[in-house]
Amino acid sequence: MPAAQNTERVVRKHPRPHTTLREPSEISCCLKYVIFGSNVLFWILGLCIMVIGIWAWSEKDTFNNLSRLTNIALDPAFVLILVGTLTFVIGFTGCVGALRENTCLLLGYAIILALLLLAEMTVGTLGFVFKDWIKAQATGGFQAFIVHYREDPDQQNLIDWIQEDWLQCCGIEGPKDWDRNNYFNCSSREVGSREACGVPFSCCRRRPNEIIKNKQCGYDVRKPGYFSQGSHHIQSTFDWQIFERGCLRAGEEWMEANLFRVVISGLTVGIFQVLGICFAQHLRSDIWAQKAKWH
Repeated sequence: MPAAQNTERVVRKHPRPHTTLREPSEISCCLKYVIFGSNVLFWILGLCIMVIGIWAWSEKDTFNNLSRLTNIALDPAFVLILVGTLTFVIGFTGCVGALRENTCLLLGYAIILALLLLAEMTVGTLGFVFKDWIKAQATGGFQAFIVHYREDPDQQNLIDWIQEDWLQCCGIEGPKDWDRNNYFNCSSREVGSREACGVPFSCCRRRPNEIIKNKQCGYDVRKPGYFSQGSHHIQSTFDWQIFERGCLRAGEEWMEANLFRVVISGLTVGIFQVLGICFAQHLRSDIWAQKAKWH
């Protein structure tokens, strides 16, 4: 019986464990997280710009005073809201689309970049072709800034920055353009305006070693005979000088001097936009290839 038991003994074989090899993914992790990381920055930046613009509008009570919306295109707060919203949408579609591997958001991201690139190319081309029209529009906008200088603090800060820090200019064609403003018009002296026949402080040249800007440096500088020999004692007492060239000519000179930098900056922005479009389309192709494997 023991021999029979030995012959009937069943030899059990343990099956070898099956090892499943994971197929490589068609989606490039490097490309995915490059799109995600770069657009996170745009998302946050757009949100910050939009919040600042909305805060500036609320401070001016624009929402309750609809009459101010007549010059909405010239309102710096509105421009901030518009730029912030566009940047936020671009960052959101690119960031979430790459992270969630959503082909619809990635397509929207590529379309927005393409439309933006097309608009930039159109504006750049028209700017060189219709220089006179651009100059007329800039003149009209600057005139509106001068007229509403004391009514909108954002426009006031913008024009002060243009005149004092950027172009070192005064008015459109010159200091006399400030006669368009009710506060600086020479006839406003009759109604008690201390700024009559003057210019804003941003028209004044900075004195050597000046730390605190004198806000009254532009008073009376356009009065007849202010800089004549008879008024030399007034000039020597205050020793103020103002920018004599207008901002229109100063802007043309700045553009001529910095044309190469402007072109290089535009090309750089355009290259990044083209790369963003190509990356988004390549990632969409990878996603579709990966989905095809599942089926």
